[in-house]
Amino acid sequence: MKPLRVLVAEDEPFNLKRLSRLLREAGCEVVAELEDGPSVLAWLDRGEAVDALFMDIQMPGLTGLDVSADLPRDLPVVFVTAYAEHAVKAFEQAAADYLLKPVTAERLGATLQRLRTRVEREGPRPGGPFRFPVRAGDGLVFVDLAKTTHFAFEEEAVWAYAGDRLRTTWKTLAEAETALGARVVRGHRHLLIRPEAVVGVRIGDSGRLLVRLTGGFEVEVSRGAAPALKARLGLG
Repeated sequence: MKPLRVLVAEDEPFNLKRLSRLLREAGCEVVAELEDGPSVLAWLDRGEAVDALFMDIQMPGLTGLDVSADLPRDLPVVFVTAYAEHAVKAFEQAAADYLLKPVTAERLGATLQRLRTRVEREGPRPGGPFRFPVRAGDGLVFVDLAKTTHFAFEEEAVWAYAGDRLRTTWKTLAEAETALGARVVRGHRHLLIRPEAVVGVRIGDSGRLLVRLTGGFEVEVSRGAAPALKARLGLG
């Protein structure tokens, strides 16, 4: 397997060099070392391919949480911080992992193994953001998939949930699924879920899987679709 391409953002030079060294020693390719939030967003806007972002939370300009909320593309984020109290907020933003400083090689190795499994399952991440059109008056606007939690077939149309409920140009959910490919997974016959938007799961009173998404959404998954979604989430 090709080495993971990772972007590292940390405003303390010693911690930046140490984390980059640990990542390289673990077999990763560090594509860039950045020291503030705006630089992360600017680098990602260039469209270069990267598999994961390792980022401090307390940084100048924009915090790591600010950057995560405004990513221009769908990308696993691993927060690296000295402060445990930010963990709940981080996972609400669908963080791939949360590492406390000083990071150990053993703990980092466990994170990288999960990331490698995810990349093997989903394939390499394209260089640019994935966008799709939605209707706006007499025209169309393009929405970043990274801002979208799920798609639902309702009222004879496919709707995207990206903060607001937006009507897409797809006529059927099957058409949307074909266009989106491995970026989404079925929840049931009228629902597609973006796995990176999942922040929690539980079993509902009906015995079906209830999935909590960023933004406070909770959707029910059919029994038939639950195994595939669990596999994508690394739940076996």
